[in-house]
Amino acid sequence: MSRSTSLRGAAEQQVDGTPSIGAVTPTPAATTAARMAGLRILHVDDEPDIREVVELSLSLDPAFMVRSCDSGKDALVTVVEWPPDLILCAVKMPVMDGPATLARLRESPRTAHIPLVFMTARAQTRELEHFKSLGAVGVISKPFDPMTLAASIRGCLRAVGLSALHAGFVRRLRADATTLRHCRADLAGPSAAAAQEQIKTFAHALAGAAGIFGFQDITRAAAALEKIAAAKPGNGAGRARVEQALDALLLCIERVPAAETP
Repeated sequence: MSRSTSLRGAAEQQVDGTPSIGAVTPTPAATTAARMAGLRILHVDDEPDIREVVELSLSLDPAFMVRSCDSGKDALVTVVEWPPDLILCAVKMPVMDGPATLARLRESPRTAHIPLVFMTARAQTRELEHFKSLGAVGVISKPFDPMTLAASIRGCLRAVGLSALHAGFVRRLRADATTLRHCRADLAGPSAAAAQEQIKTFAHALAGAAGIFGFQDITRAAAALEKIAAAKPGNGAGRARVEQALDALLLCIERVPAAETP
């Protein structure tokens, strides 16, 4: 049996594991560029196989950045350190289940506004209505299809209203521009290869996320930059092409009106 088949099977099992309190595990993309202007999804599930398949599924969509927690307790800490745009949370977990986690989030002004989507095998109409009455913005049924999970998340975000997430995206967009300028300067030094790789990672995230918020020019510029930055670092001509594409992207970001930031 292949690894992907094994993970798919794990994702289709109902969660009923034992407690596993551990550290928050960021994805490689989040570790490399924690401030990238992607849409932040925090996934909470005590079952490690399901956490892994969700991360793999959402990593296929460049619009998303994912972090995982193995308990509601860990999630309450992570939302402060790494504020997500949406929380994807299992209903059935030991110690603190999904509804209890949602209730705790709603108690704090810092986290009360974060939209939460439940994942559950209890997807009958009566249960769905109950979960939404608790404050969930959506419910994704288990078993779920890893190939369509990202589309389901996008649907939940549309239901929330992208305007509610817009300010946070623009704020991270400007932070990204600052980081990219530092990377541009590093292209001429001994860390040129690492700088170009980071530029490519940022461009990949922006190409996926910017279009969701209507910044089509940023999406096009980021996609062009990603393609150029994917080439092996080489001579001065190659660096010049990366710099030119990066400057075009930075110009698009600069054109975002200051009034759109909070």
